Amino acid sequence: MTTFEELKRRGLLAQLTDEKEIEELINAGKATFYIGFDPTADSLHVGHFMALCLMKRLQMAGNKPIVLLGGGTAMIGDPSGKSDMRKMMTKETIQHNVDCFKKQMSRFIDFSEDKAIVVNNADWLLDLNYVELLREVGVHFSVNRMLSHECYKQRMERGLTFFEFNYMIMQSYDFLVLYEKYGCNMQFGGDDQWANMLGGTELIRRKLGKDAYAMTITLLLNSEGKKMGKTEKGAVWLDPEKTSPYEFFQYWRNVDDADVIKCLKMLTFVPIEEIEEMEKTMEGAQFNKAKELLAYELTKLVHGEDEANKARDAAKAVFGGSGSDANMPTTEIPSAEITDGAMGILNLLVKTGLTPSISEGRRLVQQGGISVNDKKITDPKAMIDLSGETIIRKGKKVFHKVIVK
Repeated sequence: MTTFEELKRRGLLAQLTDEKEIEELINAGKATFYIGFDPTADSLHVGHFMALCLMKRLQMAGNKPIVLLGGGTAMIGDPSGKSDMRKMMTKETIQHNVDCFKKQMSRFIDFSEDKAIVVNNADWLLDLNYVELLREVGVHFSVNRMLSHECYKQRMERGLTFFEFNYMIMQSYDFLVLYEKYGCNMQFGGDDQWANMLGGTELIRRKLGKDAYAMTITLLLNSEGKKMGKTEKGAVWLDPEKTSPYEFFQYWRNVDDADVIKCLKMLTFVPIEEIEEMEKTMEGAQFNKAKELLAYELTKLVHGEDEANKARDAAKAVFGGSGSDANMPTTEIPSAEITDGAMGILNLLVKTGLTPSISEGRRLVQQGGISVNDKKITDPKAMIDLSGETIIRKGKKVFHKVIVK
C-alpha cells in the first residue's frame, strides 16, 4: 500500500487540484509541503492534531515538512468561519506563542539534519512595501472572485473589514515565498482554507508562468478538528500545564461512539488494516476498548509512554471504584481558605475549575450532576468536609481530587 493510498483509506484527503501529480510526489517522497499555524495562544490544542499527525505521517514517507508559523498573518486574522474580527495581539505575545509552538511540535516532527524546517511569515510580511505588494501580488486577484468564496460570504452580512479582506492575499503570498525560497511544491490545510490555498496556487502559476507548478490538498475534517477539544473548561491543550495528561487521556476516552473509528484512522499510527478489522465488528463493549486504544495512543504521542501508562492506570483506578490514584487531576487548597475544615460546594467547583462560574455550579448541583466521595450533592448551599481525601465527580466520567494544605 502506498502512502497516498493510506491517506485516502484513513479519510484524510478531500479536495485536490492535481491528484495524479500529488500522488506521484508523495509516494516518491519528493513533496516539500507546508501547513500553517497561526500562533493565537501559547499552546497547540487538539484542533491542531490532525495537521501535526499528517505532517509526521508524510515525513515518515520521506517527504519534507515546512512548518509555517503565522507571526505575520496572526496580526490580521483569518475571517474564515469567524463571526467577529479576531482580537489583535502584540508582537511580543505572538513571538512568545511562536516559541511555545516550536517546542511542542518537536514531539511530532523531526527537525534534525534539515528533515523539516520552521519558518515565520513575519520575516517577510512585516517588511512588505504596500504599494509593491499591490503591484506584484494584488494585480493577480479578482475582488469579484474573492467575494464569491464562502469564507467572505459569511461575513459580508455582519461586516467584513478591509483589514481582514487582505488575509487571503497574505496567505497566498506565503506560498509564493515558500515556493521560491524553499522549493515548496505543495500546501495542506483544512477544508475551510480551500479558497485561501487556491489563491496561493493560482498566484504562483499566474506570476511565474505555466512552468511553475504548485498543488493544494485539504484535510477532510480539519474544520471539524478546530471544534475538537472544546469542553466546559475551554480547549484541550497539548501543554500538560494547561491540560494534564490524565485529562487529555480522558478527553479521548470519552469521544462519541460514532467518532472513535474516525479518530483512530485520522489521528493514530495504529495500522489501518487493524482499524478496519475493528470497524467490521464494532459493537457494545468493543467501543470502550477502541476508545481506550485511542486515548492511550494519542496520550503517548503527545506526552510520552510513561505519562500514557500513568493516565491509563489512573483511569482504571477511578472507574474500578478506588478513585484515589495519584495521577488524577488535583487541586490543592490552602487551609486558610476553608472554614472549620469545610468549603461550600459552589465555591469548591469553581476553585477546582470543574465549573467556570457559581451559576453553572448551581445548575449542575440542582440537576444532580455532582457527587462528592460517591455521595450525590443536590443542595447548592451544601458545605463539603475537606478533612480527609475528597473526590468530586462531575457527571459520570470527570473526577477531581481535592487536598487541603
